Amino acid sequence: MKNKTVDLQTENLGTVSLKTEGLQVTLNTEDTGESTFESFGIRSELLKAISRKGFTSPTPVQQKVLEAGGDADLIVRAKTGSGKTLAFLLPLLQDMKVGERFPRMLILSPTRELAQQIAREAEWLVRFMDLSVVSLVGGLEMSPQLRALREGATIVVGTPGRTLDHVERGSLDTTNVGCVVLDEGDQMLDMGFREELEGILDALPAERRTWLFSATMPPEVRELSKRYLENPTTISLVQDGDQHEDILHRVYMIPSRRRFEGLVNVLLWERPKRSLMFCHTRLESIEMAQRLQEEGFNAAALHGDMTQRERNAVLASFKSGAMPHLVATNVAARGLDVEGVTHVIQLGLPDDRETFVHRSGRTGRAGNEGTNLILLSPLEAGRFKMMLRSTQMKVEWQDVPNLDLIRTVQREVAEEKLLVSQGDSENCTAYIEWASDLLERADPKVLVAKLLEALHSRTAKGYNLSADLERERERRQRSSARPERSEGERRFAGSRPKGTMTRLRSSQGGAKDVGRILNALCSALKVERCEVGAIRLKDDHVMVELLPVALARLEQGRAGLAKWGLFPEEDPVRYIKARGSHEPARGSRDSYERRGEPSKGRYARGKRNDA
Repeated sequence: MKNKTVDLQTENLGTVSLKTEGLQVTLNTEDTGESTFESFGIRSELLKAISRKGFTSPTPVQQKVLEAGGDADLIVRAKTGSGKTLAFLLPLLQDMKVGERFPRMLILSPTRELAQQIAREAEWLVRFMDLSVVSLVGGLEMSPQLRALREGATIVVGTPGRTLDHVERGSLDTTNVGCVVLDEGDQMLDMGFREELEGILDALPAERRTWLFSATMPPEVRELSKRYLENPTTISLVQDGDQHEDILHRVYMIPSRRRFEGLVNVLLWERPKRSLMFCHTRLESIEMAQRLQEEGFNAAALHGDMTQRERNAVLASFKSGAMPHLVATNVAARGLDVEGVTHVIQLGLPDDRETFVHRSGRTGRAGNEGTNLILLSPLEAGRFKMMLRSTQMKVEWQDVPNLDLIRTVQREVAEEKLLVSQGDSENCTAYIEWASDLLERADPKVLVAKLLEALHSRTAKGYNLSADLERERERRQRSSARPERSEGERRFAGSRPKGTMTRLRSSQGGAKDVGRILNALCSALKVERCEVGAIRLKDDHVMVELLPVALARLEQGRAGLAKWGLFPEEDPVRYIKARGSHEPARGSRDSYERRGEPSKGRYARGKRNDA
């Protein structure tokens, strides 16, 4: 008998060769293709819905979660845009009965938009299981939510605040909830939802599965997981500092006082088809959107003061492409899935590295390439480099495009439209007759020049920023090149402009959050963060150092501060920061207060209203 080779394909166990007398058997157990949803034993109703949607194979995070499965608690770390929603819906729906009419699954997310997005995903997925889905979010009327719960919603998706409200009202019966998903757990804690989360989790049955999805694992998330998860299995598909391979990161250097002008130049140079821009405050997002409209850009703002109806309308316009530029606060930074975002643009230094990463994750999704731009002043650039020093992230550095470059690009675009056009439409034929008549009565060069001038007058032209940027760089270089001063000289020499220390009373009996106060000052006084210096919290008031621009706007900003529950007193005390004075340890709460920077990590509170 001649030797014969037989290849048998099994699961991923490696390659095994077996030899017997006259027969050689090779077990080729290497993976020969992508996994399919069918290979995980997913029930037929879900497979049918997935097939209708056009999905054939799971993403890496979906595959890992499906492999884990079981009744164990789970912690999953994965990048944004990786398909996390299906990753937790598919395995948790496996054990549900068709047509159940009471809450069995609870999914919590940090923002209204993300909750509604998850609810829409669940609706098409369970269409053949006869299960109903309800979305419990703020900003919408309670009556439709109450009616849906009474009629027997099986899958409940909500934000922590509104969900806890239903739990306390008794309208959400948690008796039969067998699984809860905390989506974007780090963001929910960062937005100040810790008490709401604990209240909801304490109201759930002890026998349940708790799945935590969180891109990062700060101490607050670890503490929550230790308290509410029992011997969880951990799945991690990210490493701190990973570079998203489908996203190009580019920094544009701009003058510190010309941020909007720098944004206009970047938009004219990059020409994004659909851009999502991030600001620090709601007021800044509104002003940026309005000024972009005045420059001829089709833009709108998205922030937490809008009603849910307004936010839905803006998002629908942005998703459809009718409005290509969206200016948002961090309410849109996580979980929002908009296809076709070609550019993310971050205005100014992000609060921390996690915020930068999650903002950038709004582009380059589902295998598409994207561009993440960040506009920084020379001072902010140094801090940004420190923020990324422990990562492997590759970042391009460029100066803001100058007018000559922008004009060249605009000319090329205009010429392409004029010269490439076929001119065979009925309207174009009529214009050709008109053009022939004009050419007989006017000098052709003068006529074309006037037409180009009229065409160009309706487009944004950009700003001359190169000189301002160079002067700012020179000032910083001269400052860094100064010889070391003696202790006595440092004590009396100001390291930055003098500020005025102002006492703010709080209607709530005392301010407890540096980030909230900084946000209030920037919004009410219409200033950037660099105009606010030291912030010192006291038992019944707060002391704030205001630099000249912010101080000059204090009187007209009193009404705006009052909306935040802050009231300036009449007699500010002159405050001069001594150069070389003692600074607190880096990372301590007091250090952020003295530098006037936003609080980070567990001190970052007061953002909840933006959800």
